[in-house]
Amino acid sequence: MLKKVLTVLVVAFGVYYLLTAPEGAADAVSNAASAVIDGFSQVGVFVNELIA
Repeated sequence: MLKKVLTVLVVAFGVYYLLTAPEGAADAVSNAASAVIDGFSQVGVFVNELIA
């Protein structure tokens, strides 16, 4: 029950943030996507160094 309430609150905050500050939300999504891409890149470097 608590997990559902927290999920609803997080989603509601996300929607509120998107509607009140779309530029900030776009920056946050862009930064998160960049972090994920950088993480995968670093995993690739690790695997390459592991194999070499």
